[in-house]
Amino acid sequence: MATTERLDGYRFHDHDWDSFAELRDWFEWEVPDQFNMAAYVCDRWAEERPGDPALFVEDHTAAGEAREDESGATRTYTFAEFEAEASRLANHLAAHDVGRGDRVGVNLPQKPETAIAHVAAWKLGAVSVPLSTLFGPDGVGYRLADADADACIVDGSNAEALRRAREDYDVGLASVLVVDGAPEGDERAYADAVAEQDTGYEAVETDAEDDALLIYTSGTTGDPKGVRHVHRMLLGHLPGVQTNANFGFGEGSRFWTPAEWAWIASLFDLVFPALYYGRPVLAYHGGEFDPEAAFDLLDRYDITMTFIPPTALRFMMQVDGERYDVATVEAIGSGGESLGESVAEWAEETFSGALVHEGYGQTEANVTVVENGELAEKRQGSMGLAAPGHEVTIVDPETAEETVDPGEVGEIAVRYEGDPVCFIEYWNEPEKTDAKVRDGWLLTEDLGRMDENGYFYFESRKDDVIISSGYRIGPEEIEESLASHEAVADAAVIGVPHDERGEVPKAFVVLAVDQQPGDGLREALMAHVKDRLAKYEYPREVGFVDELPRTSTGKVRRQRLREREGLAD
Repeated sequence: MATTERLDGYRFHDHDWDSFAELRDWFEWEVPDQFNMAAYVCDRWAEERPGDPALFVEDHTAAGEAREDESGATRTYTFAEFEAEASRLANHLAAHDVGRGDRVGVNLPQKPETAIAHVAAWKLGAVSVPLSTLFGPDGVGYRLADADADACIVDGSNAEALRRAREDYDVGLASVLVVDGAPEGDERAYADAVAEQDTGYEAVETDAEDDALLIYTSGTTGDPKGVRHVHRMLLGHLPGVQTNANFGFGEGSRFWTPAEWAWIASLFDLVFPALYYGRPVLAYHGGEFDPEAAFDLLDRYDITMTFIPPTALRFMMQVDGERYDVATVEAIGSGGESLGESVAEWAEETFSGALVHEGYGQTEANVTVVENGELAEKRQGSMGLAAPGHEVTIVDPETAEETVDPGEVGEIAVRYEGDPVCFIEYWNEPEKTDAKVRDGWLLTEDLGRMDENGYFYFESRKDDVIISSGYRIGPEEIEESLASHEAVADAAVIGVPHDERGEVPKAFVVLAVDQQPGDGLREALMAHVKDRLAKYEYPREVGFVDELPRTSTGKVRRQRLREREGLAD
């Protein structure tokens, strides 16, 4: 088996901490020369604790109903079973000449095969490429062609999109395996392909600097960029994830997120960190997000740590959570968009004092700013403090120099050298890589500010800033204010031209259930924001929409809203 030495520096849950500062001072990066993610999240536990659960599986789609047992669970994978199936898949891929450095597409929803496919690729020293099942032919085709992928494991629900992508983008794949669907042409059924293979494929030795993951940005503007990560990136996530989870990775901890297992926050804020510590993860496949089902899962599986995006939390606020026993939940991670004070207060009351911990990161450098209510004061509107091991600051957006005073808005930047969570480069995009990493800083392209105590506050994306009468306005704060109104389920804000002010904010509002649009409500929402934010910040226009355009990771596509208004280039 590949090297799996015990790395005690990441076992925050084995210690008692008096303060966040003490933890930061104590922590040092521990990155061995040889490190293979598959060996650490799967193989070592299959050897040390083979009977322990790795994955609880519940499938409520048409493909899963026939397999459901009386308890509701489809099945449980022990670590021994998890490793055996990953080995079978690795043997199948190896038989199709997939090896070190080759790219393997993983186009699957929240199913056990998703985690198995990533682990199988890493066992080979290959590179996994997460792909959302929300992608159509263009989304799948562009990424697989750009990655020059050699194989793909696809869910039956998205197999037709892959077939069209192979034609339109000339994607040559040595192997295509279809999970829970009928194969066509040169495809094979996943279950048949792995069943005929032997178990026992030991993870190869890989350097910590060897390629492991090619994950694409969500493409809020322009074509998605392939973000190249190496095996050490998992270690880079652990300090922030541990801190954000209130160090809840001890015995008895259980994990679940409603987010699709296709983006960095779900995979590396929850799934693989939990497996790294030998803790089980729930894989639930039940279609679109259902807030009632979310409460039910947290109750029945005694989930202790969950990552729930703000939008999902807002949906959960609209149902009666008191009917469920969710007292086991110790911490709730959240991120990807502004949370809002009303959501945080509701969650603390609903989950018996469990705090929602916001975190900040991006595909290129994830979980670099975190909250921890046990060790550090939570400050309204703040994302938290720089996570242990990470150096984060605010720089001048034009020069990338550290000339921004505390409290002033600038660009959030992460020290690049020596930080294992940072990406290597954009795939085949050297100029964009050079623009991203300047003077030793990874520039996030997000505007924010840091107070004199080191707390970070998100303002907006650089290209989302609204300049009105000389004021620089970030849309996030307005969106948060709108979302706190009882009539609003969701909101997004962009800048639109104005003869006198240059630009003014325009809000697009999705109403809560049983609410009706109208001029009276429009005026009420404008007044609601005007009363709570600076007078120049309130939206001068409000439009009612059925839904907001979002990326596969749940972020609002403000560019689509600009296009709708005829403002995009």
